[in-house]
Amino acid sequence: MTSLSGGESTAHPYLIDTSKPHPARMYDYFLGGKDNYEVDQKAAEQFMKAAPEVRAGVLANRHFMHRAVRHVVAEGGVRQILDVGTGLPTEPNVHQIARAVAPETRVAYVDNDPIVSTHSRTLADGADTSVVLADLRDPRAILDHPEVRGVIDFDRPVALLLVAVVHFVSDAEDPDGVVATLRDALPAGSYLVLSHATGDVHEDRREDAAAVYNDATASLHLRPHARVLDLFGDFALVEPGLVRVTDWRPDEAPRRDAPPIGIYGGVARKNA
Repeated sequence: MTSLSGGESTAHPYLIDTSKPHPARMYDYFLGGKDNYEVDQKAAEQFMKAAPEVRAGVLANRHFMHRAVRHVVAEGGVRQILDVGTGLPTEPNVHQIARAVAPETRVAYVDNDPIVSTHSRTLADGADTSVVLADLRDPRAILDHPEVRGVIDFDRPVALLLVAVVHFVSDAEDPDGVVATLRDALPAGSYLVLSHATGDVHEDRREDAAAVYNDATASLHLRPHARVLDLFGDFALVEPGLVRVTDWRPDEAPRRDAPPIGIYGGVARKNA
């Protein structure tokens, strides 16, 4: 559950809103980080009361991202990654995972929270990494951003990461159109890595938990499997398809006592 973004390519302190919880800072709190405010902590604690599995969930989501990045770089041969909704840096970060496989991999990070942008910029290590403050809900601005274009060549395969971010786009904001705009900009051989929260796996559909985000800078929209599947368009899902993140090519068998995780994840390839 990372974040959306809005703003310019450089962070300005006055853009930081500490009066409302922010999804990226709440996510950081769930992960045990320190880059959050009291308002984020209170909202996160309220969310955990309604969804006690959330910390296990965000860890499972992050581990899914690790495995997916390794797959698209090692098996897919991709050497460019556009990570939208990156959230606050938590090691290992995307560029570290990718470059452990292929050191020449180029990464563009995109997020909205100026705090995320500021912290992420400390990771930028030359021309192969950029950090952009931009808005997922304005995908064309992301694609046309000079700092994205400076790192990503859209004539060559790209791995687009939308990890736990599209569920912060409301139906009124057209998540299908947003994702389609980004997908359509990618050439054949590119990949979409996407994860999305769902209420499918819990009887209460985690409606009380989702409501916590009503007072945050972005609301949470849980969607069923079929709706999440639609976001992949005509990209071809790699095995095992769209599944719970714990079931996507796990490194080890899940514990029998592990709580059910309400996050779907999948990796799909754009064929010729």
